[in-house]
Amino acid sequence: MNRQQLRKLIIIVAFLLFPAIMHWLSPWTPLFSAAAGVFVGAFITFSLQFLSSLFFGRVFCGWLCPGGGLQECLILASDKRAKVGKRDLIKWFIWLPWLALIIVLFIRAGGIAYVIPLFGVPEGLFLGHVNGNYRYFIYYGVVFGTVILVITFGKRTFCHSVCWMAPFMIIGTKISQLLRLPRLHLEPTKENCNGCNICSRKCIMSLDVKEMVEREDMRNAECILCGECVDACPQKAIQYSFKR
Repeated sequence: MNRQQLRKLIIIVAFLLFPAIMHWLSPWTPLFSAAAGVFVGAFITFSLQFLSSLFFGRVFCGWLCPGGGLQECLILASDKRAKVGKRDLIKWFIWLPWLALIIVLFIRAGGIAYVIPLFGVPEGLFLGHVNGNYRYFIYYGVVFGTVILVITFGKRTFCHSVCWMAPFMIIGTKISQLLRLPRLHLEPTKENCNGCNICSRKCIMSLDVKEMVEREDMRNAECILCGECVDACPQKAIQYSFKR
């Protein structure tokens, strides 16, 4: 089993576990828990994503995210490249008001009073936090919405435009760059590049990887360090590196 086969196995298993772990990734549970002054499991996840991104960038998105696993399965149905650019800004218009609302709710509740990871989840699963059939509506609504986005606008569109978790890791990565912390990143060797463009075609985030290699700067907020370009390049013009 090579590296990409292993990565895809891990991320697809993560998607299969989605019903059991969605509580830890949910954008809804932080809202009603903040109103009760409770630091819920999702806040722990978001905090860990931010801290890990200081040293490992958006590895979570490329290797562990259940939503990423679903989107990679959908590549079998449509491998259309997503339009990278202005659509990437949409997630910030979602994230900023959402985060501001959480802060306001905590303030109104008098701050953090309790830390209860499974607050509001009596069965221990996300699907159990809402009574009745609505719990299934929420889960399948997320899945169906992701399918529509990817089929309509291209692979990993949810990551580019909607994901409320990506900003935590993008900010962490930017801080890491400013502080010049040692971190996992991609490193190009321009002299090895023959311009075949395989790296760009293989990029699941639809980035112009060849152009990044040519300017010898692989930094891109949408890079999820999946390593597809690293493993696909016949000339070994891109490598993983962990240093400042």
